[in-house]
Amino acid sequence: QVQLAESGGGSVQAGGSLRLSCAASGRTLYVYSMGWFRQAPGKEREFVACINWNGATTSYADSVKDRFTISRDHAKNTVYLQMNSLKPDDTAVYTCAKSRGTTCSRAIGEYDYWGQGTQVTVSS
Repeated sequence: QVQLAESGGGSVQAGGSLRLSCAASGRTLYVYSMGWFRQAPGKEREFVACINWNGATTSYADSVKDRFTISRDHAKNTVYLQMNSLKPDDTAVYTCAKSRGTTCSRAIGEYDYWGQGTQVTVSS
């Protein structure tokens, strides 16, 4: 079993930055790809970013590319999402998830454990 807990969300003005953290317990994540997803009000959950098992490969949604950076620290069993140049359209609940595999996937169905999410609100 794996439990994931996000933190670091909050309210920020447009152009600001936040760093989200996803801490795991119950099982280490060193062999698994990890992803970040988000769900805005009235919209479906969408892929944001993923990172492969050893952190060597990352992938991003076009809407966040060059603004967000995903990283991981195996020693801390934690995954991060650095969010810069935030826009009001980034407002959403952000959730981290553990993949069944070792490489990045954009498909929700490839993830088997999910956190509860952390709210990010970007005001103009």
